[in-house]
Amino acid sequence: MVRRTFGARLPSRVLRRLLPAVLLAILLAGCGTEGARQTPADPEETSPATVEIARSDAEAAFGGLGELAAAWRDGDCAGIERFTTWAEKTIGSRVCAAGRKDRSAPGLDAYGDPEFLIPAHEDGEDDPWFAVLARKPTPAYFVFVRTDGAWRLGAGPIPLAGDAPEAEGEIVDAAWVGARLVSTRHVAFLTDPAGVSGVRFVSGDPMRALLGELVRAPGRVRPDRLSTDVRIEGPARALALPDGGALVFHALRLVFTQKPGPGRSSLAHRRYGASDVRAFTGGAPKTVTGAEIVLLATRVAGDNRMRTVGMRRVLADITEGSG
Repeated sequence: MVRRTFGARLPSRVLRRLLPAVLLAILLAGCGTEGARQTPADPEETSPATVEIARSDAEAAFGGLGELAAAWRDGDCAGIERFTTWAEKTIGSRVCAAGRKDRSAPGLDAYGDPEFLIPAHEDGEDDPWFAVLARKPTPAYFVFVRTDGAWRLGAGPIPLAGDAPEAEGEIVDAAWVGARLVSTRHVAFLTDPAGVSGVRFVSGDPMRALLGELVRAPGRVRPDRLSTDVRIEGPARALALPDGGALVFHALRLVFTQKPGPGRSSLAHRRYGASDVRAFTGGAPKTVTGAEIVLLATRVAGDNRMRTVGMRRVLADITEGSG
């Protein structure tokens, strides 16, 4: 897990300038039951087995979103867990339970007009997956992952934040190493207000707005104390782009811990509403930790520049104490 913390009590100027760069340098060194067929590698080859995904099975998995929507509508937490994995399972496991305590549970709209982005091949080391760009009612990405013999929703919907790049249905090869570092570069960017790490996003990119929010967050709850962690939530998954870049699907976890200020016994400016806190924790604790999941689709160009093309942010949990 990659994480860095910043909050109301900042480290020395030297550490603030050096830590993001050191972190990045270290890291740079370093829902049917059928649908995937493993092809064993040639005995004379050392590469792992590959996985082929049938379009019919991908279509069936996408069509199964109706069952997940029904589970959300009925408050069927076991059903939600059965139809999801990765980020969506993380979200659903606590949000569904909180929804049973008078908190509005999120619905899942009926999506259609799908464009399937099916990897042509994939190393057998990771779970098979594919993506869908559903253009109705509004364009959004979905990522399905095959775990325990079944296709489950891993991430989605991820609403588009711009034009969708033309992705090729194959795994990136030479660019895959860079694609795996996309989440790490996001962490470096979001924990480095001074920009020492060198990670950049163009003007207007949603990530720049998110960084601004994280920087301002401690000041908005004073005299309470607020610290923020940015963590990587699971693996990144990438498809090739014609320009030699990649379309990467990944997730981050934002963790906010809020405590009463010096000499106070309660929070003065709660980051989360009293009803949400009560639904997740069952009370009104003095110290709370909130977890928000950010689902992302990031376009990485051939020159390694990044642009956010899809984003969704969800409050996934609130717990008592410092987490």
